[in-house]
Amino acid sequence: MNTIEPSAGMITISDAPAIPGLSFRRFRGESDYLAMVEIVNASNRADGSEWIETVERTANEYAHLTNCDPSTDMIFAEVDWRTIGYGRVMWRETTSGERLHILVGFLQPDWRRRGIGRAIFHWQERRLREIAADHVADGPRFLEVWTDQTAYGKEALLTSEGYRPVRYFFEMVRPDLDDIPEAPLPPGMEVRPALPEHYRVIWDAGDEAFRDEWSEWALTESDYQSWLGSSEFCPDIWKVAWDRATDQVAGMVLGFIDHEQNETFQRLRGWTENICVRRPWRKRGVARALIAENLRELKARGMTEAALGVDTENPTGALRLYERMGFRPVKRNALYRKPLVADGRSQMADCR
Repeated sequence: MNTIEPSAGMITISDAPAIPGLSFRRFRGESDYLAMVEIVNASNRADGSEWIETVERTANEYAHLTNCDPSTDMIFAEVDWRTIGYGRVMWRETTSGERLHILVGFLQPDWRRRGIGRAIFHWQERRLREIAADHVADGPRFLEVWTDQTAYGKEALLTSEGYRPVRYFFEMVRPDLDDIPEAPLPPGMEVRPALPEHYRVIWDAGDEAFRDEWSEWALTESDYQSWLGSSEFCPDIWKVAWDRATDQVAGMVLGFIDHEQNETFQRLRGWTENICVRRPWRKRGVARALIAENLRELKARGMTEAALGVDTENPTGALRLYERMGFRPVKRNALYRKPLVADGRSQMADCR
């Protein structure tokens, strides 16, 4: 049982390891961002993840959180008052009626395998069960954690705590931007520049298209505002197809270039992401045409390779399309889940 001392912002955890100087506390606001970024980047390097966090990205994300109050839903670990790790929880409703209770956590690599990560993890589970106890139990509820393929310690922790993988995702790379296929849009469609007055229309069209994806979240206004401020928001790179007859968005590829990642790994990679086509325009070659347009755009901007992420079981056949467009899997990541019951009793069942 946790005992929280609001006046000091400290959290006492009964099952924490006996490490001299170890303490746990709550979120202090923007002053925590730099330490969080350093922890995330050190953890990702150790786990083979190529995501590069920045203070700007963190500030944008935390300015637009959904179903997460950092003052109550975060925990920080310190040793001799130096921040060495943190965890955050949130929850989301999916378009299919599931409620996902999500755990996110990072720990400095030199403090791993001492029980600190597990103590944070247990606190997160307890906090999510407290949150779940206030919700109406009207549908499936799961604890959920994302893990990279090479995060072996995290995978071991999840397995030992009763989680299991329920879905796999490939990171795919096209190692060059040569021989881009000719793939014209169907008659009656055109790619138009993405202007500010189009942003909301494009967002809404993408939201509608992605509702057919597995376990897709119901998006919020906070999500939209976060998207507008994201470093991945690059309208000048986007390829958005419009139907001339209806003046509606038919499909899109919202590409971007991650300059921090490219500088860190000394490469010229662009991203072919947020690929979707709305139902009335599917099976007509729209996605193929827009991917080809995206690859040509990235090449014109000096990139030499492209990457994307895909659900390996995507029902639209996306994986096969990406392979035909020259992308090859380089990494397989996973979502782990465990059924959640608010009072702490968990019955293992089919997490799908």
